[in-house]
Amino acid sequence: MKGVHRYYFPPRLWLAIAIPFVLLAFGTLGFKATGGPEWSWFDALYMSAITLTTVGYGETHPLTDQGRAFTIVFLFGGVFLLFYSASETIRAIVSGQLKATLGREGVKHALEEIRDHIVVCGLGRMGRLVCHEFDHHKVPYVIIDQNEEVLDERRHEAGIPVHGDATEDETLQRAGVDRAKVLIAVLPSDADNLYVTLSARVLNPKVFIVARAEQEASEPKLRRVGANQIVAPYVIGGHRVAQAVLRPTVGHFMDQATRLHAAEFHIEETVVQEGSTLCGKNLRQSELGETVGVVVVTMRLPSGEMVFNPKGDTIVEAGSILVAVGRREQLDELEKLARGRRPTSN
Repeated sequence: MKGVHRYYFPPRLWLAIAIPFVLLAFGTLGFKATGGPEWSWFDALYMSAITLTTVGYGETHPLTDQGRAFTIVFLFGGVFLLFYSASETIRAIVSGQLKATLGREGVKHALEEIRDHIVVCGLGRMGRLVCHEFDHHKVPYVIIDQNEEVLDERRHEAGIPVHGDATEDETLQRAGVDRAKVLIAVLPSDADNLYVTLSARVLNPKVFIVARAEQEASEPKLRRVGANQIVAPYVIGGHRVAQAVLRPTVGHFMDQATRLHAAEFHIEETVVQEGSTLCGKNLRQSELGETVGVVVVTMRLPSGEMVFNPKGDTIVEAGSILVAVGRREQLDELEKLARGRRPTSN
């Protein structure tokens, strides 16, 4: 996914900034053309600068009648345009319009350019955690919330804030849901998440939708309207509490491996790209354990079949997803291998 462009200067501000440089260039060409052979390009530039600023140092070299006529035209026209440029810039800064315009235009421009991003609906407790994860991994996303103060008080490293009601089609379209890869509905109400899921599925039949469900009865309804995956916080929390009592070591391992700032090891999934050096090899030949140091615990084949604890003779194909355990640097090396190209033959 492409990076997010956060700043975009409006044409009016670009014009105000460009006017002084255009005037200097125009004056330099004019003085050089109307002056005598003793006029250098630097002399013409210097004369153009002192004419625009009206400092009155005098002529660099004696001017011809054509040069004086050009000076009159350049002085009146140039000073007027320079004054307009300065007043427009000062007005934008003093009134605060510059900051507002940059923010508004930046968001609008970024939303027009972003592709294959993630749309997060709701900046509540769960939405904040989701955005924090995406910021940490530099994943571009769009966050939608009705509370503008909540959006402004939090700095989004990789996200674009959109103020509006996520249940409205217009807001989802403004967030680029038709170009999005994933939509996450984590609004407090199951009814709102249901409505968002239905609207997103209609606007983009291919988007992968993850929806939050507070009530167990809401899960089948969310699936019927198009949710690909349901997250029930209370069910997950209850299961985690039970694991802490029944299987404390397993629970501790999973908690450490999936925590954002885990110090020792992580669990990550890696997609093997077409042309990777891993393609066509089996796990034994790839020597991921010996050379990279990761342990592949699960593999999802391109057909969708899940292979748990894959054997050494399992072939790695393009599109396979490797779920591996290892340290951060080891998993980063696995990611490079999965994306790498085969060396070209001589």
